[in-house]
Amino acid sequence: MFITTLWLSLAGQMQPIDAGEYRPLYLKADTPYVQVQSFQLDAAPVTNQAYFEFVQAQTKWQKQNVPSIFAEHNYLQHWLLQNGQYQPSQHQLNTPVTNVSWFAAQAYCQAQGKVLPTVDQWEYVALASEHQANGSIEGDFHQKILAWYSKPTPTQLPEIMQNPANYWGVYDMHGLVWEWTLDFNSALVNGESRNDASLDAKLFCGAGAASSADPKDYAAFMRFGFRSSLQAHFTSSNLGFRCAAATNYSKD
Repeated sequence: MFITTLWLSLAGQMQPIDAGEYRPLYLKADTPYVQVQSFQLDAAPVTNQAYFEFVQAQTKWQKQNVPSIFAEHNYLQHWLLQNGQYQPSQHQLNTPVTNVSWFAAQAYCQAQGKVLPTVDQWEYVALASEHQANGSIEGDFHQKILAWYSKPTPTQLPEIMQNPANYWGVYDMHGLVWEWTLDFNSALVNGESRNDASLDAKLFCGAGAASSADPKDYAAFMRFGFRSSLQAHFTSSNLGFRCAAATNYSKD
């Protein structure tokens, strides 16, 4: 498989994220903000090239070997059978890998000594614009994100890092693919199970936007709904991932 010099310089790159707080879509009024500790996040989504190298090393995650309990039949369906194994085509190498389940994404991250980012970590970084950590105070921030959500997924995804990085030096949080998070299904759980009955049914329909922390942030509401619809073995042609790590993570 051919890897460009540019990709070699970017492979595995992580960006440090300072501690801070953000206001999630739904939270009790007495605690409107969530504290996020400092961590590191992949500068870009994991590519087909990087994932191919992973499945070569851990053959149990190759398309023909994965049990259906860990990934549905569409797993890596965009890869072609070449020379006896499924692999991405040349023009897919630097595009984000998709059609991977939560199990597969988490296994990849763990193989790198990392984990999937939590919802809070992902949303905290995704809140940044190119110029500031809280892009929501910019008039067109939400509209730019919604413009991407309104477009159909292209047959051929663009390569990573084609658009400017955000404030944290992280690319493609919006505008390329949806992404798995470690606790993607936390939207359906509210702490201990005995409290789950208190979840407002309005959160799972259009009326939920009216009771959110910021009704203008309809993009966050769409992400909330999308994550709530997932199961860990699901795969999708527009769902990829990136990894996170503690601040003391070292590739070496």
